[in-house]
Amino acid sequence: MSTSALENGAHRPATSDTDHRKQLRRVVLSSYLGTTIEFYDFLLYGTVASLVFSKLFFSSLDPLAGTVAAFGTFAVGYLARPLGGIICGHFGDRIGRKSMLVGTMSLMGIASFLIGALPTYAQIGIWAPILLVALRLVQGIAVGGEWGGAALMAAEHAGNRGRGLRASVTQMGAPTGMVLSTGVLALVSRLPEDQFLSWGWRVPFLLSIVLLAIGLFVRLSVQESPLFSEVKAKDAVSKRPLLEVIRTHPKNLLLATGIGIGAFVAQSLLTVFVIAYAVQVGYSRSQVLLALTISSGLAIVGLPAFAALSDRIGRRPVILGGAIAMAVAAFPLFALISSGKPPLLLLALVIGQSVLHPAMYGPMAALFTEMFGTRIRYTGASVGYQLAAVLGAGFAPIIAGSLLASSGGTSTALVCLYLVAACGITAVSIWFATETRSRELAADRAVDAETSPAPVRMQASPAR
Repeated sequence: MSTSALENGAHRPATSDTDHRKQLRRVVLSSYLGTTIEFYDFLLYGTVASLVFSKLFFSSLDPLAGTVAAFGTFAVGYLARPLGGIICGHFGDRIGRKSMLVGTMSLMGIASFLIGALPTYAQIGIWAPILLVALRLVQGIAVGGEWGGAALMAAEHAGNRGRGLRASVTQMGAPTGMVLSTGVLALVSRLPEDQFLSWGWRVPFLLSIVLLAIGLFVRLSVQESPLFSEVKAKDAVSKRPLLEVIRTHPKNLLLATGIGIGAFVAQSLLTVFVIAYAVQVGYSRSQVLLALTISSGLAIVGLPAFAALSDRIGRRPVILGGAIAMAVAAFPLFALISSGKPPLLLLALVIGQSVLHPAMYGPMAALFTEMFGTRIRYTGASVGYQLAAVLGAGFAPIIAGSLLASSGGTSTALVCLYLVAACGITAVSIWFATETRSRELAADRAVDAETSPAPVRMQASPAR
């Protein structure tokens, strides 16, 4: 029986159905653990960069220039993410999803471990920041290839029912990784300042090797995507996935990039930028990390909730509502953060990170996989997502820092306007996007040959 038939509800033998559910659970767990580990390492870098890298790797610069340089290395990782999406998307669409995901996880774990073992500027001079940037590039390539593969593995194994919810485990990896990274940093940041700067900051990076072993153990046990296997069996694999995406789906690629910008700017401002700004306002380092840990933990609940809602009412209304709500809340959120009161800081981050951001971010994994056909899905989803990441999150701390500096460091009004503009881009992009909730992902669907997909007739959600 074909994969398409299975997806469309044909009866399966009991044993086959049991095996299918078992494999689906394994794939979902693999996608969750994989993105958790990837984002633990990737976001850990941003947190540590805002705290210590200016002192350890750019000590020859004055403090302000050192901070800007540290955030610059953070941006390098985002610049490398589209490259990772292109490379891993190409081979993921030609060779297979699973092999690429094993590779991206290995790259990330090794690069992060090496960052933890890296000598500082005081020890090896200019080679310290050079090696730091090189390893950050490797991190960017790894996470750039990870997200698309993990998202579509979960979506392609899930079939048509509950696809948004199951694919959202990929989105849950980011806040889970943030919880782990900020939680470990909160512990080591209790060390005396000299010990934290000498070895304490290294501990979270060195732990990456343990997470890598756990992640690979689970990931190696999953089966290849059934839809990709069908494409390969038909000898219908795309020879040049990126060129095919650009030629046949330019509108969807552009819209995917625009849809993601608001969520990424919000994510970066409410995590990386907030750490530096909140400490400047007067919060202690441990207070900020604790607030981030709590809000990220609650986001793990918010993301699947909004993804499940998108399975019922559609991807477009959920994301559009989240973008509008975040734009409206921008000024109040930063007013709470600027108050200098820890309970209000926590309230702002919970509202922003745990409620408003998940509305934009939660349905995104399913939406992006539904916007491209199986032959080019890894490349299309990855490149769209990663372009949004580099344009949104990659430059957000530098832009926000510059806007704050232009006001003398006393007003966040321009930072709020920046967030409003980013959410506006998301709102406009999702408005012009086609609803995809009811689209089938079967390999032989016409979406593979569409240049600009026509609207799909919406059907009622299946009873649950």
